[in-house]
Amino acid sequence: MNPLKVALEGAIEAGVAILEIYHSGEFDVTLKGDESPLTKADLASHEIIMRHLARTQIPVLSEEGRNIPFSERSAWSQLWVVDPIDGTKEFIKRNGEFTVNIALVRNQVPVLGVILVPVTGEVYFADENGAFKAQVDMAGSLDMETWMASASELPQDKGDRPFTVVASRSHMSTETEDFVEQLRQEHGKVELMSKGSSLKLCMVAEGKADCYPRFAPTMEWDTAAGQAICTAAGLDVVDQSTGITMLYNREELLNSWFLVH
Repeated sequence: MNPLKVALEGAIEAGVAILEIYHSGEFDVTLKGDESPLTKADLASHEIIMRHLARTQIPVLSEEGRNIPFSERSAWSQLWVVDPIDGTKEFIKRNGEFTVNIALVRNQVPVLGVILVPVTGEVYFADENGAFKAQVDMAGSLDMETWMASASELPQDKGDRPFTVVASRSHMSTETEDFVEQLRQEHGKVELMSKGSSLKLCMVAEGKADCYPRFAPTMEWDTAAGQAICTAAGLDVVDQSTGITMLYNREELLNSWFLVH
């Protein structure tokens, strides 16, 4: 069984279900304990992805099934880390900047990642063979061989552009603004690109941005798939508390601040 194929199939089927709800406008928004929003699209996506990943018999850590004690998780040498919808706020705003994130983590390192952008049909994915981007017709044929033929390897040509920083659309912090100002002193002109969800990691992996400083809270499921893609594209995701590449399946699932470059 090919785990990348399983993850891609799960993400795309989930994306189709998400789009149906997205276009209906009937989100059924509720608030979780941390005051973050939850929609019926999150739950539908979670159920579809869990059904696909169950075939691998690898345990799953998902945002919508996060309450697994560390005493149990600590025994897992590998696990799936899933965010059924990353960027639920963007989903509710209907700006299209939300994703489906699926990562396979082995010995605390993301080794496989899939990020689907349902509204555009863009899918970023990576494993030991490299990092790639493809285009899926979400309203047409979902045959994998058809759309895989369109896949291109990352990073792509950066072109002639100034030093570019990608930052959160919903979570810009004072620390991030200070970091960008430091970069301006080093590089002169610095452009700032705002994106929602894990698209920020994809922008660096794709060569559209040079770095992504995240000096605000994120969780493991927000970043694991993007980190796998960035690593396969030759980049690093540095945990600012340890100074080394960010590790996963930690006792504390809240990420430290980090820098992608």
